[in-house]
Amino acid sequence: MSLTIEDVHKIAGLARIALSGDDAEATRDKLNNIFGLIEQMQAVDTRDVEPMSHPQDVSQRLREDLVSESDQREAFQKIAPQTEAGLYLVPRVIE
Repeated sequence: MSLTIEDVHKIAGLARIALSGDDAEATRDKLNNIFGLIEQMQAVDTRDVEPMSHPQDVSQRLREDLVSESDQREAFQKIAPQTEAGLYLVPRVIE
């Protein structure tokens, strides 16, 4: 796939980006290089490749799920401007 200058100007218009003539030429070249790379990647035969959830075959180290801080809810509720039934009351922002 190869883009024309008109295509680049149309894309720039849709993205609300102002491009001068030289910028449009440079952008077209960069986009065409990207499309060329995509075509090369699509040409690779991946039928026998099993999908992976992660590019590296490693597992994440896990730690125990322990409470590391004391409960300070009541202290925070006391200094809050407004609370009700354990909840913080804030001004309505959407009518």
